[in-house]
Amino acid sequence: MHTVARLTDTDVLVKPSPVAMVWNEPGRPLEALAVPGVHLCAGEALVEVELATVCGSDVHTVLGHRPAPTPLVLGHEQVGRVVALGPGAVRADGSPLELGDRVVWSVTVSCGECDRCARGLTQKCRRLAKYGHERVHRGWELSGGFATHVQLRAGTATVRVDEDLPATVAAPASCATATAVAAVDAASARVDLEDAVVLVTGGGMIGLSSAVIAAEAGAVVIVSEPDAARRAFARRLGVHTVDPRARAGTPDRLGTVLAALADDGEPPREVLVGIEASGSAAGVRTVVSTVATGGVAVLVGSVSGGTELCVDPESIVRRLLTITGVHNYTASHLEQAVAFLERSWRILPLDEMVGPTHALAMLDLALEEAASGEHIRVGVAPGRRVTG
Repeated sequence: MHTVARLTDTDVLVKPSPVAMVWNEPGRPLEALAVPGVHLCAGEALVEVELATVCGSDVHTVLGHRPAPTPLVLGHEQVGRVVALGPGAVRADGSPLELGDRVVWSVTVSCGECDRCARGLTQKCRRLAKYGHERVHRGWELSGGFATHVQLRAGTATVRVDEDLPATVAAPASCATATAVAAVDAASARVDLEDAVVLVTGGGMIGLSSAVIAAEAGAVVIVSEPDAARRAFARRLGVHTVDPRARAGTPDRLGTVLAALADDGEPPREVLVGIEASGSAAGVRTVVSTVATGGVAVLVGSVSGGTELCVDPESIVRRLLTITGVHNYTASHLEQAVAFLERSWRILPLDEMVGPTHALAMLDLALEEAASGEHIRVGVAPGRRVTG
């Protein structure tokens, strides 16, 4: 149990000291960093982390698949409780943050003043900072979710969540669920989702979240995923599934499913929306080649370099195809994500998307399990004791 003592209007002392787990390089165990004193500037808050989840980008970083500044406190999917406030700290809706608020927060910190922020592209702010992505430096050591506490900076979209919302459902809102909302929003800007066929490639957290959000909007959703266990879970979420490796004419083939969705005597249904959430070259090729005339391909999974796409411009022109990219999200998307989770978690087994949960001191093990691909998400609970 942590206690918080206010030394001045902006300085707080936490006992025992907050601890952040610091990553330095691939193959090297993470190291604990104690941060006894926290200085909160105007608009900032200190949050005690209840649960964090390991995102795919965390795994890519620790495996050395993407560059990252070091030393680094990873983690950007989490839920926690406000334990200290700087002057003028507010929620995403503009209302004052309050001590005791249970909250999730955006992966990005935006200035709100630059030309991109003025255009609504706050996730691409000219002075952007990102939780779990910044080099540790004095004054912002608690900058990632793999810690007992996170210091929220001014310009962070912070959203209060219901007390009864399971932490395993709430934590992924800060990245996967809000990004999925942004992906579906990008699709719906071009295509009316009511009764439209939506193909989602990739049955990870973003893919499955996109699928259930699109289904709630009235779409007929198909998830393409090679892993049989994930396909089975997707069906429990109420969507259709296909195996991208299935042979032509077999029940798990996309063409077979599209034919089965058609009314008797009618041609197979067409895919009007493709949401690519796997990050694989095959997934990108599938959505771009499959989407029908007047449709939209939303690329959201390609956040690591190395994947090139050969595109036939004539095909895009003749199909009136829209190809759009989604990276991160806005405050509105995070608010919509929380609202979706709060009305859906009792109906859908969303809590089951988080598998084993480990103490903060066992973060190396949590990252190893996440890298195995066996689980959709792995949890990290700073308040959990190490046993065994």
